[in-house]
Amino acid sequence: MKRITKALLLSVFLTAVPAAYAVNGHYVPGVEGIRGGSVPPPGLYYRGYVVNYSGDNLIDGGGDAVPGSNTADISAFASRLIWITDKQLLGAQYGAEVIAMYTDVSLDFTALGVDDDEKGWGDIFVAPLILTWREKEWDASVELGYWFDTGDFDPTKPASTGKGFGNTMISVGGTRHLNADQTWSLSAISRYEIKAKQDKTNVTPGDSWLVEWALSHRLPSGLELGLAGYNGWQLEKNSGVAPGAPNPKIEKHAIGAEVGYFWPSFGLALNGAYYNEYGNKATTEGDLFRATLTKRF
Repeated sequence: MKRITKALLLSVFLTAVPAAYAVNGHYVPGVEGIRGGSVPPPGLYYRGYVVNYSGDNLIDGGGDAVPGSNTADISAFASRLIWITDKQLLGAQYGAEVIAMYTDVSLDFTALGVDDDEKGWGDIFVAPLILTWREKEWDASVELGYWFDTGDFDPTKPASTGKGFGNTMISVGGTRHLNADQTWSLSAISRYEIKAKQDKTNVTPGDSWLVEWALSHRLPSGLELGLAGYNGWQLEKNSGVAPGAPNPKIEKHAIGAEVGYFWPSFGLALNGAYYNEYGNKATTEGDLFRATLTKRF
């Protein structure tokens, strides 16, 4: 049984999941929370993310922790440039964005004999299409973008900062204001990832879907507090895996809290969040900390 578990985890980590904090694609759940389904008003925005993921367990495909000391420590700094215009397309405001991320990945899985540390720039995301609709009580958005295979990837290095494959990502989100003065809000954003083949392994990771959500309340002082979480599922098994090799589907779930504050006179917002994962399958399980700075130009 131990040999089966080890083979299962090796097949996951050494082919399709070089970064342990995603589901099985590029997008890192937990980076959006309060009003995460909303797109800002027309303008040019810079958004910087500092993320630390600390995994203290490896979880097998059945949801059980693998014996031994199996840890992951991943720190990332992402820069995101968002441009929203006042032009109309399909009754929505149109925009675009680009994301670049630098990561420092450390994996120490004694159960797999993996001890690897890598740092560098990851794959770049470009979204040429963002559409957002706005009403008094709600707003909604749709985005289409692509993760380009620009980062370094080596199938013998599980901590590679690149994924080794391209990835189409479709996002749909929105925020519902629950009272007239918009101090209570419920938001959610979903991401669907469709991966290309990982050329160096000939494996194509299965499609995945994840949802980030938050229930938030803004105090009279302007401080906003929220209950937040994320849930992600690999919907299809990987293709191109050797016949008879283990091929589990990954799940990630977390719940946490977020606090944020916006300074209108400076066009500046700062948010911080903490998530604790639970019920994961075929991946790591741990905690995620995130700080976000948004500046409107």
